[in-house]
Amino acid sequence: MPLAPVDRLEILVLVDNATDMLSTTPAHVESESARLNRRGFKSLASRCLCCAAHGLSCLVTATRGGQSHTVLFDTGPEDYAFERNVTRLGADLGVVEAIVLSHGHWDHAGALLLALGMIRGKTGGKTIPWYGHPHMFGTRGVKLPNGTVRQMEDIPTVADLTAFGAEVIATREPQSFLDDMFYVSGEIPRVTGYERGYPGQVRRKDDGTWEPDEPLIDERFLAVNVAGKGLVVFSACSHAGIVNVLTHARDSFPGVPLHAAMGGLHLSGPNEAIIPQTVEGLSGFGLKTLAAGHCTGWRAMTALANAFGDKVLAPTAVGKTYTF
Repeated sequence: MPLAPVDRLEILVLVDNATDMLSTTPAHVESESARLNRRGFKSLASRCLCCAAHGLSCLVTATRGGQSHTVLFDTGPEDYAFERNVTRLGADLGVVEAIVLSHGHWDHAGALLLALGMIRGKTGGKTIPWYGHPHMFGTRGVKLPNGTVRQMEDIPTVADLTAFGAEVIATREPQSFLDDMFYVSGEIPRVTGYERGYPGQVRRKDDGTWEPDEPLIDERFLAVNVAGKGLVVFSACSHAGIVNVLTHARDSFPGVPLHAAMGGLHLSGPNEAIIPQTVEGLSGFGLKTLAAGHCTGWRAMTALANAFGDKVLAPTAVGKTYTF
């Protein structure tokens, strides 16, 4: 699929597991507090602040020449955090031309219907393309050590999305869109021996019983090619394994270097066991920025900091803006 180079890429983190107004950032990353200052805030108060929530949502804007396109990548877990942070960050949802859902989990899709309403409220009710995978729909859960299943909240159905103004594009194939400035992958091949997906995840069958669903085949990545830099890859949870994700991104665009990876690496819980292999695998991609956050986990973040240092590792937090 084609992916035309862009001149500039800006990513505003709307929802993430962490807030961090005080830590220093690299030159291409603006903190929440710096954004507030730039917008003219004279003093800090509780009514100015964003909130953290277990999930991820990013507003991604690519520019080539005099033309810009904006994509909403995931929406976080629920309406409150999404609406509060969008409002307090002064994010303009009226420019959003498409929504991409990375995979079928509630913490990335909880505010989908609200987001559609907010976007269409600023665009005169215009239909919004929504990119997903057909396997995202259905009831999932996690099998607990005692054998019971903790059920997950379902993501909105195709009927719900359509009723709220989405043009649902659910496909297993890769897609280039918005003047070929954006690329959403197809299913991600699993090539490493240690990245096994989401340990313990199950899916409800039509007869009400549960079947294993650890590979999470519906997960896909979003990519943008920044001229003079290379691919910026958005991997919201990396259930496919971040090494598998970046390997597939590199294979999909031979000759284009990998510049940055952004999102959750899901190296928490049972996947803490594969932190050493993952860190070693990441070292082979030559990333200039690794914006890890959401479900990465503190143990993995510590290992990444030790391996790559703050010249590469730039953790995500609510309100941060990354510019490439």
